[in-house]
Amino acid sequence: MHALIVDDSRAMRRVLRSIVEPLGFEITEAGNGIEGLQQLVERPNTELALVDWNMPEMNGLEFVKAVRANPVYERIKLVMVTTETEPAKMARALMAGVDEFVMKPFTKDILLDKLQLIGVTMPVLAEV
Repeated sequence: MHALIVDDSRAMRRVLRSIVEPLGFEITEAGNGIEGLQQLVERPNTELALVDWNMPEMNGLEFVKAVRANPVYERIKLVMVTTETEPAKMARALMAGVDEFVMKPFTKDILLDKLQLIGVTMPVLAEV
């Protein structure tokens, strides 16, 4: 299983990796949406993308729109991990194809609950 973390903050990528990797995911990281799309080309079997909204070059919303426009990636679960809590922005992201939101700051349990909510299989949890 493969997950992509797209965030311009190296520290946030490290936090997300520390939560998702032990669940059995192989992780790829990207610092912006353009890099994220490049990673998807290399790994079209990606099952999960955790995406920040505010990034340089290509923001998270633009990334989500690009991913959802390509049928090759229709299976990818997209989770926006962001500080953006304005209802209008959240609605735009949902209409663009985001499966769920995780608001920063967050806890490990919040992220795990959101992943389960959208049906992301987590082999480590399934074995317990």
